[in-house]
Amino acid sequence: MVCQACGTNVVEDGRFCPSCGAPMPVPGTSASMGQVPYPPYPPVLAPPRVQRHLQTLGTLWCVYGAYRVISGLIGFFFVRAITWRHFGSNWPLGGWGIHHGPPWPWMALMPVLLTTAVVMAALALFAGLSLLNRKPHGRLLAIVLGILALFKFPLGTALGIYTLWVLAPTSSAVEYEAVADRS
Repeated sequence: MVCQACGTNVVEDGRFCPSCGAPMPVPGTSASMGQVPYPPYPPVLAPPRVQRHLQTLGTLWCVYGAYRVISGLIGFFFVRAITWRHFGSNWPLGGWGIHHGPPWPWMALMPVLLTTAVVMAALALFAGLSLLNRKPHGRLLAIVLGILALFKFPLGTALGIYTLWVLAPTSSAVEYEAVADRS
């Protein structure tokens, strides 16, 4: 038998070449029939799930926060134009010469709704930036906002499901703590 690595004659029962130390094929295998066995490829190690999705999740939260700000402002101006009819003037005086205020009682809730929308949009932006910068509080904030976003169909629901899928499992907490920036 001849060594495939260096060409030295080798005894049939030898497991290694005495000249170069290369392993010899076992009789009856494909390697002994002229085919050289290749070592198996090392397993491909994918980064952990949280690391793979953290950049995307942070970016989506920032985009969602900007979307909430823009849609809230458009909605506010649209409702104001419809209900008060003029952007800068006072509400028209009634038939008796007194100021009546907005025509619908639910308009008194507009400041509360607007404030809530602004706070939620700011929290979404803050959660996105916290995830992108890998802050320790980012995971918990994103989970809480993800649960609240489930009620904002369809974009909030999709983002909430994705957030909970990435960050909610117990194994995700360990992975996030490993990459969190404590500085």
